[in-house]
Amino acid sequence: MIALITGANRGIGLELARLMVARGDVVIGTTRLMSEAAELAAMGVTVLPLDVLDPASIDALRVAMEGKPLDVLVNNAGVSSESKTLASCTGEELARVLATNATGPVLVAKALASSLEMSSRRLIVNVSSQLGSIRNNTGGSSYGYRASKAALNMLTTCMAHELRPRGFTCVAMHPGWVRTRMGGQQAPLSAPDATSRILARIDGFGPADSGTFVDLDGRGLPW
Repeated sequence: MIALITGANRGIGLELARLMVARGDVVIGTTRLMSEAAELAAMGVTVLPLDVLDPASIDALRVAMEGKPLDVLVNNAGVSSESKTLASCTGEELARVLATNATGPVLVAKALASSLEMSSRRLIVNVSSQLGSIRNNTGGSSYGYRASKAALNMLTTCMAHELRPRGFTCVAMHPGWVRTRMGGQQAPLSAPDATSRILARIDGFGPADSGTFVDLDGRGLPW
């Protein structure tokens, strides 16, 4: 399997790359800062620069991948939100988080669509969050993050419907609450445990799953 993982230099992305390389998959990992790519490169991952907020960077990724087949795109790059209350919200932060977590994955998928079409798998996995579930939002907080993941879920569904006739599978997946720099040390899941379950889901996804929002065990989550 040939996979491209965005935000692969740390956290879930790094552990997923490690697991996939260990079993013999070809992995391409992106990082915003190439100075943070040493661990990825040492594993045998092909490292490419990508800043999902920069259209020129996304286009450079498209050019780098042009003519190269890709089985799976894992849109993992993302940021958290500092705005925990209405009073703390700013337009600048909301725009940044939405652009990174929602717009970015769609533009990356657009840039890599031709590479994915060279494979029969044609799988796009957008790393979402249960915090993007409107029905399950009983606590408020994290305005930008919640909104960005809800938007990502909608955009994933749009892609699923449009691209289904072309053989694509597009899924939004909640990776669990994981002990990473973003998740914090209080999170119940270790990165290796979470990524082994994420990979099991990736291996099992097929056309029937396109347009779904699922957890680590493949169970559907409410929108």
